[in-house]
Amino acid sequence: MSEWIDIVVNLFSPREVENGQTGFDADFMQQVRMPPSMRGGVTMDQYLEIMDEAGIRRSLLIAVRAGDRAMKGSFEIPYRQVADWCRQHPGRFSGLAGIDPYRGIQGLKDLDYAVQELGFVGAHLYPHWFKLAPDQALYYPYYARCCELDIPIMMQVGQNLIYQQDVRLPSVARPITLDQVAIDFPDLKLIGIHVGVPWADEMIAMAWKHKNVYIGTDAYAPRHLPQSLVHYMNSYGKHKVLFGTDWPVIHPQRAVREMRDHGLRDDAFEQVMRRNAERVFGL
Repeated sequence: MSEWIDIVVNLFSPREVENGQTGFDADFMQQVRMPPSMRGGVTMDQYLEIMDEAGIRRSLLIAVRAGDRAMKGSFEIPYRQVADWCRQHPGRFSGLAGIDPYRGIQGLKDLDYAVQELGFVGAHLYPHWFKLAPDQALYYPYYARCCELDIPIMMQVGQNLIYQQDVRLPSVARPITLDQVAIDFPDLKLIGIHVGVPWADEMIAMAWKHKNVYIGTDAYAPRHLPQSLVHYMNSYGKHKVLFGTDWPVIHPQRAVREMRDHGLRDDAFEQVMRRNAERVFGL
């Protein structure tokens, strides 16, 4: 087995599918060409086998908080649901604590608990589910707490697709909205995941400008990554890009294979696929 680290992984077992904890419907599965055999969920034992076949040593599992709990279509993965898998496979999984800015002080306490008691290594945010751009004040207490806990926070940037036909959310997180956040919190490690499409060059600009801003390559098959991003991670940005899949959206074996197909320099490939995640998340 190789040593790669996947920084964006969703729980997708039959349990999450049955409980409506995936956030997407059959139309989205069809849109991303998910094989019919997967659509009922993949057991965690099967997923571990997939990791092994792809050469992935560790996956960061998201305890998602997606939307105000009173909003139609919102869902969450309880922190303990992720923590259970991290406890069973401590060498393979680490947890990411979902952020819901509408939970106020209790949300901050939850974040403390996730990091200090459950051992989570970072925070995760879906701005579109809250219809608030990343630079909105309601997030700032959570950014400050991430600094205090010395953990990174990742968030989806770029366009937001239609994951559920009856829940259509705006694309509120252009990468440029990370600019003010990075200025106000220079010690906060910010990771813009989902590449930033269709504003990938804007995402590169943010990572180039700010030492504390990074890019996640997940949610898009690597063969379709913009050439500007491929050049960035193969040259002056090799220390600022982290590999991810957004499983089950992209299959890990395909993702690793297509990353290799870019022909990155050995050192750049190692940094993107493993070393940057180890450094940023303190693994």
